[in-house]
Amino acid sequence: MAKRDYYEVLGVARNASADEIKKAYRKKAVEFHPDKNPGNQAAEEKFKEAAEAYDVLSDEQKRALYDRGGHAAVDGMDGRGGSRYGNGMDFDDILRRAGFDADDIFSQFFGGGGGRRGGRQQGERGSNLRIKVKMTLEEIATGVEKKIKVKKQVTCSTCSGSGARDASSVSSCGTCRGSGMVGRVVQTPFGAMQSSTTCPTCQGAGQVIKSPCNVCKGEGKVFGEETIEVKIPAGVTNDIQLSMSGKGNAGAKGGPPGDLIISIEELEHEEFTREGQNVMYELFLNIADAALGDSVEVPTLDGKARVKIPAGTQSGKVLRLREKGLPSLQGYQRGDQLIHVNVWTPKKLNDEERKLLEKIKGMPNFQPKPEREDKGFFEKLKDIFGS
Repeated sequence: MAKRDYYEVLGVARNASADEIKKAYRKKAVEFHPDKNPGNQAAEEKFKEAAEAYDVLSDEQKRALYDRGGHAAVDGMDGRGGSRYGNGMDFDDILRRAGFDADDIFSQFFGGGGGRRGGRQQGERGSNLRIKVKMTLEEIATGVEKKIKVKKQVTCSTCSGSGARDASSVSSCGTCRGSGMVGRVVQTPFGAMQSSTTCPTCQGAGQVIKSPCNVCKGEGKVFGEETIEVKIPAGVTNDIQLSMSGKGNAGAKGGPPGDLIISIEELEHEEFTREGQNVMYELFLNIADAALGDSVEVPTLDGKARVKIPAGTQSGKVLRLREKGLPSLQGYQRGDQLIHVNVWTPKKLNDEERKLLEKIKGMPNFQPKPEREDKGFFEKLKDIFGS
């Protein structure tokens, strides 16, 4: 079945603000949470659908990609090659990002602690991991996929993340009898209501460990490294941050991993400078080529291009190669390459060159006679970038 539009799922306009998106998701989460709708499969699917929509629309980069390419642009962003959404989603993490704890959803109605669906709580969530990825302007122009070796906390292979030495070292919690939850009675305006809360003995795991793993000392995670494929879209800017869900540090005792936060570092280019989506190139011409006109080859981000130099070109003139700059992250438009012309004045002359210049320097056409269109450098910049 085709997925519904995320904006339609949350009931917001495509230009909705971050606060409007958060409020809409909170309303849907409370309405369709499984603890409020036990056994209602349709409500559970709507809850998952709303969580998926909020996970994308609440993230600036994911939202931009979704606006540009729809569902196909954001599926598989966790680096595992397929859609990251489904039964494996960390709903509690999404709920926390929306401003409330998943354990407290039921309290929206009954004033008590809401039992987590399924009873048992996973171990502690892993911390987020931050890395920098260096990119050239050429890579930014097209987007790139990089394989990066990351040092981080990984799941202990000896105990498979359980934190226990062996299966016999794990026993059911005597307080909650393995459920991870303990019951309590809450007095409400409607009378006494049965509720449940996380077991204080096992912290919701439903199990206690008698003998911890010798390798990870009961943590379920060890220090290691992982090679991660990072897909970076075209049009990113310096210091922009992208996130990959579930690629951060491993969680403790089987808990879900954190996220990988990727900060982009734009490398200095040998030939171009960046001005937003435009790239600037400094072209140097000799006096003869500037006076007579010529056709010259200049580098671009995707190869070479020929540029016509009109006769009488003045130093400071700016030529434009349209759509030879950088794309926007949303993909709506592409910038230009701006070519700043510099007429080169020789610093040293031999006798023959000196005689030629002495001969022509007094001729009428070599006397400066600037016209209205011969604007100064700063005026040209105003025309390009606006005042």
